[in-house]
Amino acid sequence: QVQLVESGGGLVQAGGSLRLSCAASGQTFSDYCMSWFRQAPGKEREFVARLIWNNGYTNYADSVKGRFTISKDTPKNTMYLQMDSLKPEDTAVYYCAARPNSGTYYHTRAYSYGYWGQGTQVTVSS
Repeated sequence: QVQLVESGGGLVQAGGSLRLSCAASGQTFSDYCMSWFRQAPGKEREFVARLIWNNGYTNYADSVKGRFTISKDTPKNTMYLQMDSLKPEDTAVYYCAARPNSGTYYHTRAYSYGYWGQGTQVTVSS
């Protein structure tokens, strides 16, 4: 059974930084797509960043490109999201998600992912 556990959220001032972690267990993730999504109050869950575990390929939503960095620590089975130059509009609950990197899927769509963490709150004050 795949389990994803996020941590690292909190309250930060605009311009500050946070690093989120997603500890994964219950599966070998070598051929998995691992992503971060976020959901602000009253809004749909939106894609933030993706990482293909076995080759390290990454891509980002335009809204976070150049400010956020997704990475992994393979021995720890942990994925990270380094968030710099944070803005108030980055305030949301952040979720990590996973799915096998096979078949045809839309990596920016939440419905493509079968495994989710519980979420961690990020609040950026102005």
